[in-house]
Amino acid sequence: MNELINLDLQEAHDELHRFLADEHTIPCMGRAVEIFVDALQRGNKIIACGNGGSLCDATHFAEELTGRYRGNRRSLPAVSINDPAFLTCTANDFSYEDVFARYVEGVGTSGDVLLAISTSGNSENVVRALAAAQQKGMQVVAVTVEGDNQLTRNADVAVCAPRAPHSDRIQEIHIKVIHTLIHAIETAMFGE
Repeated sequence: MNELINLDLQEAHDELHRFLADEHTIPCMGRAVEIFVDALQRGNKIIACGNGGSLCDATHFAEELTGRYRGNRRSLPAVSINDPAFLTCTANDFSYEDVFARYVEGVGTSGDVLLAISTSGNSENVVRALAAAQQKGMQVVAVTVEGDNQLTRNADVAVCAPRAPHSDRIQEIHIKVIHTLIHAIETAMFGE
């Protein structure tokens, strides 16, 4: 068991090293922070979405902004599309592929930002949310995986984890990205 534990931790370490070595990582994250901060300073909001673990990451992102991360400061307008009544109603009346797009259509406004999270970059309901956001005049920040996929092709900026054999390694990079984005947003708006 110790060998398995050591292997898992070493793999996570190696993936983070690969992510940091990618010359696009820091500039893409910096651009994402600029998009978020610009929207928040104008009085707009961030809407976050994803499936499964990515929905948990979207919710984590929103609650850290509306609550607090490292420092006491005013609440920032962010919401995750995670209401089970809304999700099941919309999936039942339309389709599961439409749940996030329908929310963006009803709640999103021009100048808002969509945070679209997907370990594949091709989750149909997240891709449809991206299209709905762009139709509303929103910018889209994707947190996804490297390579050719719908989110990296169509988002305003895509922060891409290294491709890995299992989604857990991608999700581990995603939560690091999310924490770093939150820290940078908080620092840009309120100082340390």
